[in-house]
Amino acid sequence: MADASLPFIALSVIILISIGILLIIARKKRTEQQLSPLSLMGMVFIILGIVFGSDRLIGYSFLGTGIVLAVYDAVKNRNKK
Repeated sequence: MADASLPFIALSVIILISIGILLIIARKKRTEQQLSPLSLMGMVFIILGIVFGSDRLIGYSFLGTGIVLAVYDAVKNRNKK
Protein backbone atom coordinates (compact mmCIF):
# COMPACT_ATOMS: atom_id res chain seq x y z
CA MET A 1 0.00 0.00 0.00
CA ALA A 2 1.09 3.53 -0.66
CA ASP A 3 2.13 5.78 2.18
CA ALA A 4 -0.79 7.95 3.30
CA SER A 5 1.43 11.01 3.82
CA LEU A 6 2.62 11.10 0.20
CA PRO A 7 -0.21 13.40 -1.01
CA PHE A 8 0.49 15.82 1.84
CA ILE A 9 4.21 15.92 1.03
CA ALA A 10 3.46 16.51 -2.64
CA LEU A 11 0.98 19.25 -1.76
CA SER A 12 3.54 20.90 0.56
CA VAL A 13 6.17 20.89 -2.16
CA ILE A 14 3.74 22.36 -4.71
CA ILE A 15 2.71 25.11 -2.27
CA LEU A 16 6.35 25.87 -1.46
CA ILE A 17 7.23 26.17 -5.15
CA SER A 18 4.19 28.40 -5.74
CA ILE A 19 5.19 30.70 -2.89
CA GLY A 20 8.72 30.86 -4.26
CA ILE A 21 7.46 31.83 -7.72
CA LEU A 22 5.18 34.50 -6.25
CA LEU A 23 8.05 35.92 -4.21
CA ILE A 24 10.28 36.07 -7.29
CA ILE A 25 7.57 37.91 -9.23
CA ALA A 26 6.93 40.33 -6.35
CA ARG A 27 10.66 40.87 -5.87
CA LYS A 28 11.10 42.09 -9.44
CA LYS A 29 8.56 44.84 -8.82
CA ARG A 30 10.31 46.11 -5.70
CA THR A 31 13.86 47.20 -5.13
CA GLU A 32 16.37 44.42 -4.78
CA GLN A 33 16.92 43.19 -1.25
CA GLN A 34 19.52 40.68 -0.23
CA LEU A 35 18.35 37.55 1.52
CA SER A 36 19.93 37.46 4.95
CA PRO A 37 21.86 34.33 5.91
CA LEU A 38 19.60 33.85 8.93
CA SER A 39 16.41 33.80 6.87
CA LEU A 40 18.04 31.50 4.30
CA MET A 41 18.99 29.11 7.08
CA GLY A 42 15.41 29.27 8.39
CA MET A 43 14.05 28.34 4.97
CA VAL A 44 16.49 25.43 4.70
CA PHE A 45 15.34 24.10 8.08
CA ILE A 46 11.69 24.39 7.03
CA ILE A 47 12.38 22.49 3.80
CA LEU A 48 14.26 19.83 5.77
CA GLY A 49 11.26 19.59 8.10
CA ILE A 50 9.01 18.90 5.14
CA VAL A 51 11.40 16.36 3.65
CA PHE A 52 11.91 14.50 6.93
CA GLY A 53 8.25 14.82 7.91
CA SER A 54 7.73 11.08 8.10
CA ASP A 55 9.76 10.98 11.33
CA ARG A 56 7.80 13.38 13.50
CA LEU A 57 10.53 14.12 16.01
CA ILE A 58 13.06 15.14 13.38
CA GLY A 59 10.54 16.82 11.06
CA TYR A 60 8.91 18.96 13.74
CA SER A 61 12.30 19.85 15.20
CA PHE A 62 13.47 21.15 11.83
CA LEU A 63 10.19 23.01 11.26
CA GLY A 64 10.26 24.61 14.70
CA THR A 65 13.89 25.68 14.32
CA GLY A 66 13.18 27.18 10.89
CA ILE A 67 10.17 29.12 12.13
CA VAL A 68 12.05 30.48 15.14
CA LEU A 69 14.94 31.61 12.91
CA ALA A 70 12.60 33.25 10.40
CA VAL A 71 10.64 35.10 13.09
CA TYR A 72 13.86 36.23 14.83
CA ASP A 73 15.23 37.52 11.52
CA ALA A 74 11.97 39.36 10.74
CA VAL A 75 11.92 41.05 14.15
CA LYS A 76 15.61 41.94 13.87
CA ASN A 77 15.15 43.48 10.40
CA ARG A 78 11.99 45.33 11.43
CA ASN A 79 13.79 47.02 14.29
CA LYS A 80 16.73 47.89 12.03
CA LYS A 81 14.61 50.02 9.67
